[in-house]
Amino acid sequence: MDTARRIFVWLFSSEQGARGWLISRWLFLRAMGLIYFSAFFALLFQVKGLIGTHGLLPAAQYLEGGRNLGVMRFWVAPTLLWISSGNHMLMGLMWAGLIASVLLVVNVWPRAMLVVCFLCYLSFVGAAQEFANYQSDGMLLEAGFLSLFLAPPGLLPGWGTWRPPMRAAIVLLLWEWFRIYFESGVVKLMSGDPTWRNLTAMYEYYQNGPLPTWVGWYAEQLLPLGFQKFAAGATLVMELVLVWMAFLPRPWRIACGVIVTVWQVGVIATANYAFLNYLVLVLGILLLDDRALRRFVPARWQRGLPDPADASGPRLRDLLETDAAPALSVTSTETQPSPEPVRAPSSFASVHWAVSGIVLMWIAYAATVPMIRMFVHELPLPAPPIAALEPFRIANQYGLFAVMTPHRYEIEFQGSNDGQSWTAYPFRYKPQDVCERPRIYAPYQPRFDWNLWFASLGPWIQDPLVPRTEQMLLENNTDVLGLFRANPFAAARPKYVRAVLYQYWFSTPEEKRTHGVWWRRELLGTYAPTLVLGPDGKLGIVEEPTLAGPPASAP
Repeated sequence: MDTARRIFVWLFSSEQGARGWLISRWLFLRAMGLIYFSAFFALLFQVKGLIGTHGLLPAAQYLEGGRNLGVMRFWVAPTLLWISSGNHMLMGLMWAGLIASVLLVVNVWPRAMLVVCFLCYLSFVGAAQEFANYQSDGMLLEAGFLSLFLAPPGLLPGWGTWRPPMRAAIVLLLWEWFRIYFESGVVKLMSGDPTWRNLTAMYEYYQNGPLPTWVGWYAEQLLPLGFQKFAAGATLVMELVLVWMAFLPRPWRIACGVIVTVWQVGVIATANYAFLNYLVLVLGILLLDDRALRRFVPARWQRGLPDPADASGPRLRDLLETDAAPALSVTSTETQPSPEPVRAPSSFASVHWAVSGIVLMWIAYAATVPMIRMFVHELPLPAPPIAALEPFRIANQYGLFAVMTPHRYEIEFQGSNDGQSWTAYPFRYKPQDVCERPRIYAPYQPRFDWNLWFASLGPWIQDPLVPRTEQMLLENNTDVLGLFRANPFAAARPKYVRAVLYQYWFSTPEEKRTHGVWWRRELLGTYAPTLVLGPDGKLGIVEEPTLAGPPASAP
């Protein structure tokens, strides 16, 4: 066997896979099922209001313009909603994904369930427009697709000892984990944001994120500024330096996994970033091998696991050391007594290896080249292979918190029948009532509330979401109203609807003790045009907004 073939078999053969990662794989796939479950569970209650037939950004209208592309439309916008984009199809996909995620959690036909989860989630993302512009969506699709090559076959595979994890899949999943951290650290420095350079990024971080938590309130009030500077510096060190420990010998790799786990728990407690931090935490499971995890597995469940002394499987350096190295069978993990060539694999195995190798190397290329171009901008490498995968979002570039949000603005929708007395539509998750304690929702992701937070950072003209929401509220649209906590105009639709902009700050401990408030806020003005729905069903503008956008600085 030549060197290239030995390396190829070592990377892409499941039969000769990483026998020391059976427990890690089992935990990882169960956790992936939970992540998928959280995503589909949240969408069950939102998808009709977001992209349904009468939603804010209907998928049917979005896809209509691409039908002239023929079969290529499935590549440009990869979604099963091309078949039908009605509410029944949307809900059917969400329920199918939810059921598949549950079966994945309980380890029933994991490979097939991963296919179902991936296709259903990709179908949403491919048609969700602004509601799927989050890095977390790309993270989940990338991890979900790579998991297809990690999962064992079979209906009830148990530990899947006869088909150990493919090493290439483990490597690429850990490569995703590494890029999330490292690229986020790089963009923090490259963005020019002074708060990262002078280590003040954490000063108002806890109050200015999309959905703060009550733990974040205490963190901002009680932690001294010196600790906040230390936290900002430690974040940069972890993302730019510490994550390289994953490529060092085993003790360093395990220490790295423990450190980033503790850090992620802190982030989860102090901010609601949907399933993002949970997914990064789950990817970190693969930093731990079975030698580290076996002690936590009850003895009665260890039956079927290989003996710890034999769990490592063949090492690459042993395969490459000499020509006389023991040959490996593609159907057995045992070494052969003579250096005879590896038995030829079956035709199916050959095709499987070839397809796996091509797909995974393609993903590796598309995920790695953009990271290198962060440092070498004119890298002379082909771009089409990268662009071809972009619609599927299975090879992504990441960069979290490149620029910190300096202020917190909140859009509030209000209705009125006389244009003088205005009643607010209560949100389910966004800060609104200053007396309501910020809650912890993650991994649940309220996409409407998240998008409104992003919309508040710029003028309304840049985002159709706000005027579209005003229109739907004027019509008393049931699906869109389901995104709110209640409908104050349930008896009859309002005559006027407007959107106003507030600036919010965490209350001080003294204000909380005295008035029982978690927030204080100040009305800045109307954010978007005040609309009216005429007798002919046409929209009219009653009043132009008093604001051209959020103020450049805090008042």
